[in-house]
Amino acid sequence: MPRQSATAPIPNDVSEPKPSRKRPAEPWLFEIAWEVCNQVGGIYQVIRSKAPAMTARWDNRYFLVGPYHEQAASVEFEQIAPTGTVAKAIHDLEELGIRAYFGRWLVTGRPQVILLDYLPIFAHLHEIKFRLWNDHGIELPPDDELLNNVCAFGEVVRMFLSILAHRENPRRHLVAHFHEYMSAAAVPMLRKEGWPGSIVFTTHATLLGRYLAMNSDDFYTRLPFYNDAEEAKRFNVKAQHGLERAAAHGSHVFTTVSDVTGDECLHLLGRKPDILLPNGLNIQRFTAIHEFQNLHRVYKEKIHEFTMGHFFPSYRFDLDNTLYFFTSGRFEYRNKGMDITIESLARLNHRLRSAGSNMTVVAFIVTRRPFHSMSVTALQSHAMLDEIRTIADAIKDDIGDKLFHAAATGQIGDLNTMVDEYWRLRLRRTIQTWRRTSPPGVVTHDLVDVQNDPVLNDLRRCRLLNEPHDPVKVIYHPDFISNTNPLFGIEYDQFVRGCHLGVFPSYYEPWGYTPLESIASGVPAITSDLAGFGSYVQRMQQAQEQHPTRRRREDAQGLTVLQRRYRSYHESADDLADIMFRYCELSRRDRVSVRNQVELLSTQFDWTNLAERYDAAHQMAIDAVG
Repeated sequence: MPRQSATAPIPNDVSEPKPSRKRPAEPWLFEIAWEVCNQVGGIYQVIRSKAPAMTARWDNRYFLVGPYHEQAASVEFEQIAPTGTVAKAIHDLEELGIRAYFGRWLVTGRPQVILLDYLPIFAHLHEIKFRLWNDHGIELPPDDELLNNVCAFGEVVRMFLSILAHRENPRRHLVAHFHEYMSAAAVPMLRKEGWPGSIVFTTHATLLGRYLAMNSDDFYTRLPFYNDAEEAKRFNVKAQHGLERAAAHGSHVFTTVSDVTGDECLHLLGRKPDILLPNGLNIQRFTAIHEFQNLHRVYKEKIHEFTMGHFFPSYRFDLDNTLYFFTSGRFEYRNKGMDITIESLARLNHRLRSAGSNMTVVAFIVTRRPFHSMSVTALQSHAMLDEIRTIADAIKDDIGDKLFHAAATGQIGDLNTMVDEYWRLRLRRTIQTWRRTSPPGVVTHDLVDVQNDPVLNDLRRCRLLNEPHDPVKVIYHPDFISNTNPLFGIEYDQFVRGCHLGVFPSYYEPWGYTPLESIASGVPAITSDLAGFGSYVQRMQQAQEQHPTRRRREDAQGLTVLQRRYRSYHESADDLADIMFRYCELSRRDRVSVRNQVELLSTQFDWTNLAERYDAAHQMAIDAVG
């Protein structure tokens, strides 16, 4: 019997009732996302970190569905043999020429995964695009590689869910939860064919909103007045916007991550979200409160070593009175608030000098930018510091033995005479070679475009150039930190634990994982009320203020929300400088107390708590279908 075409129609009787059974089976949940076993952006982190909470709730009735990419799957995916209806549906797909891979995602929770190979559908791509245009008014360009992939993936998802519904309806209810426009093409097609299950769609950030925010100084003021169709055409994202809008209106339950993004959805997609689904993390709890404080001390010493290697060849300052601030994330210079961070650091620099403070602030800007290689000067300084460490360890061992023998004979020897001349000379030569007269640089790598880099240009404008008299020093690290990085030798989360304060005053951020990751590591953070996470925290704090017994000071919680909405750039920059200055004035004991409190606060953002919102959304979708 010849194999059928990949676009052979699925039987149209998927919603026809089958003989009823006394006990309906429990529903199945399918979460569909482009980033299942496929790390591209932030959705990967959401899906991956949420998996343990979802598998605890749904067990083997929970499935993740994503695109099959051989290279990513070889690392993240363990294939196993499917059983039952899923095995039959996969067999039916193969009969239509589509290969599906069933297995487990190699992450905590080990959720069930179905990866769909959409490449065979490309032979019929023009037919799928015609259906999207003819039935839903979504016009896709002919030569956009990502949109072609998205369109093909959406079609194989539609085929798979239609086959499942044909086999399971009405015995078992199916819930399909789609994330972002990359998985959205299936939503209007499923509704068109009368798919009997429930559909949930989550946009984590409207695509059009991101473009508008990057190109407007008053995005939030103008938001109600944008013509979304005209703006999508202007930014050449008409097709993506069309898919996102169709999924928002085609879903039974429409969700987003925050009230900030909810406003975008109302004005740019034409539908208000039914429920908000905040993002969480799997928070690591310690049995004793001092354990994470010890980790802070250990990793702070690692950052101290970098600081000595970078600054001490030129001049010295007291590491015991040094604080480490950091900002990090994808390079969206204005949206991520990097511009206002630099401006506020310049103002903090002036205030610390004027106050005669003995504190030094080393502020790290960590993001990814094009570079040729690490700076030769930075590598040389690091190598020389390693040499000093080697010599110091050798001298320590040598003196230790000699001091022990002297003390055993009842003498206290002269420590100066206990150091061999060889080590004296080697240490002196190393120190002489290490010293330099020029100030330390602000960037650790040789950038491709040094003259036009926005970070460097603002650092030059603000005169944050690591001069000896400046209490605020800046390190611009244009690459993500990992344990293979010779300058730090630690993972990013370990770097975060070693810092004192995370600074994330975003102008546009649908949610914002970086401040959440910071407090999850027991490190105080600053966010903004224009970030979804910051707005969520603000509402949570306002609710606490209505209950006097639970009321706490904002700063004491270790999470501060900077007011940026309806305030000018310079007003917010002054406020941010004030917040950082107040942190510099805290005593060591106060800083320890803040870390203790922020560690307790972080548990409110654990997926075991926030996954309840997903349960509510899925039940709402089931009830909507009836």
